[in-house]
Amino acid sequence: MVKTIEAVFDGAVLRPDEPLELEPNTRVRITVEGIADQKDDGVSFLDTARSLDLDGPADWSQNIDAYLYGGSDGTDA
Repeated sequence: MVKTIEAVFDGAVLRPDEPLELEPNTRVRITVEGIADQKDDGVSFLDTARSLDLDGPADWSQNIDAYLYGGSDGTDA
């Protein structure tokens, strides 16, 4: 059986993030590969969009079809 798991080293032992389906005293081979902390910085899409400081017409959301496809109803003018 080959299975990749993540674990935390507490200074003395490795503690798996999920239960292992192994009998007690089963010998295993462990390869240690450090992984970066997966912290969520909490930056939302909206925060990112606001930070771009984009400039557009005030009625963009109401007339998106006209801006994208031309004409007042989305047809070519």
